[in-house]
Amino acid sequence: MEKIYPVCQKCTTGVLVPLSDYGREGATIIFKAWVCTNPHCGFHLRIDNGEVSIGKAIGHSQK
Repeated sequence: MEKIYPVCQKCTTGVLVPLSDYGREGATIIFKAWVCTNPHCGFHLRIDNGEVSIGKAIGHSQK
C-alpha cells in the first residue's frame, strides 16, 4: 500500500511527513508532529500537552 502525504501549503514544494515520539511514561505518541520535507521551508505542526503549535522555532536535541 502506497502512503500519500499532504503537500506543504506553505512552500508547495515539500510534503508533510509525520513524526512520532514517546511520552513521559514511555508510551508511544503517534503523529506528535508533522514536518515539511523541504529543508528551506521549516513549516511544522506539533502537539504538546493537547495544544497544537504551528511554526515555532525548531530546536535540535542533544540526544
